[in-house]
Amino acid sequence: MAELKTKQDATEARLSALPRPDGSGWATAARDAAQARVRAMGLPTRRDEYWKFTRPDTLVDVAAPEAALFHDTDTPVFDTVNRLKIVFVDGVFDADASDDLSVEGAVIERLADVTQADIHWAKDVYGVFETTGQSPVERPLAALNTACATDGVVIHVTGRVSKPINLIYHHNSTISDAILHHVIKLEKDADITVLETGPAAARFNKVTEVEVADGAGFHHVRVQGRDHERRAATHMFARLGAESTLKSFTMTANGVLTRNECVIELTGDDAVAHVAGAAMGDGDFHHDDTVFITHDAERCESRQVFKKVLRNGATGVFQGKILVKEGAQKTDGYQISQSLLLDEDSQFLAKPELEIYADDVVCSHGSTSGAIDEEALFYLRARGVPKPIATDLLTQAFLAEAVEEVEDETLREEITRHLAGWLERRRG
Repeated sequence: MAELKTKQDATEARLSALPRPDGSGWATAARDAAQARVRAMGLPTRRDEYWKFTRPDTLVDVAAPEAALFHDTDTPVFDTVNRLKIVFVDGVFDADASDDLSVEGAVIERLADVTQADIHWAKDVYGVFETTGQSPVERPLAALNTACATDGVVIHVTGRVSKPINLIYHHNSTISDAILHHVIKLEKDADITVLETGPAAARFNKVTEVEVADGAGFHHVRVQGRDHERRAATHMFARLGAESTLKSFTMTANGVLTRNECVIELTGDDAVAHVAGAAMGDGDFHHDDTVFITHDAERCESRQVFKKVLRNGATGVFQGKILVKEGAQKTDGYQISQSLLLDEDSQFLAKPELEIYADDVVCSHGSTSGAIDEEALFYLRARGVPKPIATDLLTQAFLAEAVEEVEDETLREEITRHLAGWLERRRG
């Protein structure tokens, strides 16, 4: 009882410290329902099953822990890509730094604007997929986001969007506590690429809800970093229609605490969902990928490919589940999580799961941890390659399977360049 009381008190303290956003009737109703979910669940503690590998304390405290600013002198990732830029500074939309929001194939609006409207299509998505994603695993930080988010983007995709949409997050305050909520709806046969870059804030809570209609394609590439002291909890909730595609890749470099959750439902036959990540951590680095993919239709394909490179006491976590419901025949599910430990102080904690209620499926999962291949290292050094460079080459080869999940060659090259730069800096 004492523990429950402590959890309730912490939840009320956090809710009380956050202002209630204004909005129309449907937005207020969605936020009120989300707040009720937060109170019913309570904010997470280390005793919760899906938080036993990651301490949520600094993600739920009333005040965000201070995070020093990082001044990056490198060329920003995707800077050479023709894209539409939408900029947020410490969680606040920056109109002056952003491009005009007009683009062929989509209508882009701010969440702050659409929640004031009495009628808007976002009503059928905002908080809806987040609510569904609370079962069978509770995700109270996502519900907190739905209850309290004041800004974000709302994108209605009606055709093939002519260029990527780049959400750029700047961190300018050492005590910023940003909460953003994005809503994306793709109509039949529509297609969009969404890029996300930047550290966002000292503490960042983000939810993205995505509806992918029949035959549509949603492509997502995210680069998190490089402010090391930042903390982030992000969630993606997606629902896929027949013959639709979702492909999401995240690269994380640095960050004292990052938790990325992805909850995907394949509800239409022949849908495809690929989720991948490459994380590189050094020192007091804790990175958690938690993924839950539900197959609820026939002949669907899912892939989970996560690679982490850890050294100097860094910690990596992977919790991934494939749930195949009754009737979801011909499912093809694949899950792999691997870590490369560059010293004896780092650790990788994995919890892969399969839960299958159909009898005609192909599902597999695996998880491994290991050091650099000494034979391969010897081979390179014997041919004159210095040990630090040889180690970097083998590290890039280890991460390649995850990076290959990025379909667009230009974006994949940008990711590879960014990755090589991180390794070179650490070598120096």
